[in-house]
Amino acid sequence: MSRPRISLPDLDKLSTDQQRVADAVAAGPRGEVRGPVRLWLHSSELADRAQKLGEFFRLGTIVPQRICELVILMTARHYNCDYIWFNHSRMALKRGLSAETIERLRRGQVPNFDQPGDSTAYDFATAVLRGGKVPDPVLESAIAVFGERGVVELGALIGHYHSGAIVLSVSDIVLPDGSRSCLD
Repeated sequence: MSRPRISLPDLDKLSTDQQRVADAVAAGPRGEVRGPVRLWLHSSELADRAQKLGEFFRLGTIVPQRICELVILMTARHYNCDYIWFNHSRMALKRGLSAETIERLRRGQVPNFDQPGDSTAYDFATAVLRGGKVPDPVLESAIAVFGERGVVELGALIGHYHSGAIVLSVSDIVLPDGSRSCLD
């Protein structure tokens, strides 16, 4: 097995600041230090701030968790980020996305949505991930479904997982099951 291109901080040899952040992460909803948070530990302040934002998206957002997982999977697929996909495809099932929807996203296909808000979130995230301005009709629809706060939080969610996808891509760490890919 090859090594990651950027090393994972050794959890037994952390600085005081890194250990403080690692302890907070392990005591929180994640329960352990892994994925982008572990890489972010190279900068303890970045890790601390980023993990708090991630915690907000799990516990504080007004966006339904099913919708959050849809948008996270779309972001993972957009960046071909196996690690985020690996972790969030299972969470998405638990939070109400169908296996068919998840598989269609994995294949880069448009899912057949049957729950309120899903197609609106999909259209919004697609526009954001394409890097252009969100068309007025898409934005108006998103505001009608999620409110202005929800739209702001959806955009920030995409940005947060964009950041994680980039650091994971740069590192090329193995997945928790020991493999390197689940999106091929």
